[in-house]
Amino acid sequence: MANRETDIEQFSFEAKDFETYLTGIIHDWSKVLTTLAFTLVPVFFILDYFTMPEELLPRFGIYRLVSTVIVLVQYFIIRHTKPSKSSYYHGYFVSINVGGIIALMTMDLGGFDSSYYAGLNLVIIGVNLLLPWRAVHSAANSLIIISLYLFFNLLGGKAFSTSSLVDHLFFLCSTAIIAVSINHVKYKLVKKEFSLLVELKNARDALWSEMELAKRIQTALLPKKDHMSGYEIAAAMYPAKEVGGDYYDIIETPAGDKWVTMGDVSGHGVDSGLIMMMAQTSITSMVCNNSNCGPSKVLGSVNRVIRENLSRMGSDHYMTMMALRLNETSFTFSGKHQDIIIYRSRRNRTEVIPTKGTWLGIADQIDKYLEDTQVRINDGDVLLLFSDGITEATSLGGDMYGQERLEAALNQYADLPVVQILEKLIAQVNAFQDQQTDDMTMVVIKKTLT
Repeated sequence: MANRETDIEQFSFEAKDFETYLTGIIHDWSKVLTTLAFTLVPVFFILDYFTMPEELLPRFGIYRLVSTVIVLVQYFIIRHTKPSKSSYYHGYFVSINVGGIIALMTMDLGGFDSSYYAGLNLVIIGVNLLLPWRAVHSAANSLIIISLYLFFNLLGGKAFSTSSLVDHLFFLCSTAIIAVSINHVKYKLVKKEFSLLVELKNARDALWSEMELAKRIQTALLPKKDHMSGYEIAAAMYPAKEVGGDYYDIIETPAGDKWVTMGDVSGHGVDSGLIMMMAQTSITSMVCNNSNCGPSKVLGSVNRVIRENLSRMGSDHYMTMMALRLNETSFTFSGKHQDIIIYRSRRNRTEVIPTKGTWLGIADQIDKYLEDTQVRINDGDVLLLFSDGITEATSLGGDMYGQERLEAALNQYADLPVVQILEKLIAQVNAFQDQQTDDMTMVVIKKTLT
């Protein structure tokens, strides 16, 4: 049943008009109708066995067997064909098939005087209430069933009581009127449902268009630099399905200052992407207009901008952020983010530098929590910056990739060019994880020989 509902939902969003949508539902529900038919038609032979004359049982058994085989063939035809205008015929065919054998059985049981006609009421109800077609189809279908009843019993030519015929026709027609009325209401509800689905689809498409635009803007703003004086750089961000808040930038100012920044806004969505762009704009403006400023001063200034904008937005987001300023022999960094992993080429091993500080956007003033830390860097050393989408990548078994695996991978590939280092590390993470659920960002910086 779950698969059937999924198929209907998918078809609902693909249908371009109501008739296509309705045809799909009728085709799908015809499977249910034929399933009920090939199940109940033979099962009712049990009732025949206990209530019918013994001499009629072989004939009734043949009726039910032939009807069951026919409806089984019809079921497989429905299963292996697509919705079309011919899907409507399946409801009529079930009525003719099952209604016809019941009408034949009433003829054998005494014609119009037989109470076995009541089975025809079940056919009228079953077919018309399962298929949400127009009232005209419901009326025509009911008329066919009643006509079969009249035709076979008039053909049989058995004597009957007029009062019995009138009584039976009254109940059959009453059942038909009720079925047509309910079907008319159901048809209108299905039509209204389709209108709501169209509105939902339009809203969804509009939302996804905005989301895709936000993702394109987010990725378009990422830097394309692959080197700065004294350093080779490779960087990439792989967004998850939603607009994310991962951020990195590589800036070489007109004054020659070299900056690398990385951050991650909490949560996902357009608002996280907007906060990321606020941070990028603020940092670029700060470092380009204030030569020789330290990373802690930059982050303090960015925090004030983000804090004010978050208050205006009424948002409770925050952002981890780290800023590095590179020179010929060292780098200075500040801010709280993932640890910095450094591959020391002379010692052929990795070293972890923890980041200190606090998140941006949670307090008006964070200057007292920020400090600049200087780390020496030698020729051939490799810096690895990354977001938590890397270390928190999760396998099918629920294990996280973790920082230890990342350190070991960097140690393995550090002698390669930076682009290949990045490719190898990302490939290893992708091979490990079951599916990507968060943005993955990585920046690899190698100190070139001087």
